[in-house]
Amino acid sequence: MAGYLTTHVLDTAHGCPAEGLKITLFELSGENRRKLAEMTTNSDGRTNSPILPQGAFKTGIYELVFFAGAYLRATGQAVEDPLFLDQVPIRFGVSDDQAHYHVPLLLSPFGYSTYRGS
Repeated sequence: MAGYLTTHVLDTAHGCPAEGLKITLFELSGENRRKLAEMTTNSDGRTNSPILPQGAFKTGIYELVFFAGAYLRATGQAVEDPLFLDQVPIRFGVSDDQAHYHVPLLLSPFGYSTYRGS
């Protein structure tokens, strides 16, 4: 089976999925950055489809940019200006184009974490 990329966002401050958070995916090559997709999370904090589906998925370096600041403002969690977290970039490598890569974001106004999930 061909590989694909998924993501989701959990709002750890509120203990719920982060609905309505914009995410952009870029492919990186040297100093070049090419936009591949832009999606918004649904009520489950996930995108409605893989952010990089089978057929488009290949080895390389990628960057997910999570627009955390807009989400934090919309949910009333933005308490300072400028925000401590605004855009959260996560740069990662794909070495197996036949695997499912899942890159979630656990988010609060003052911190985040990520991991390679399944």
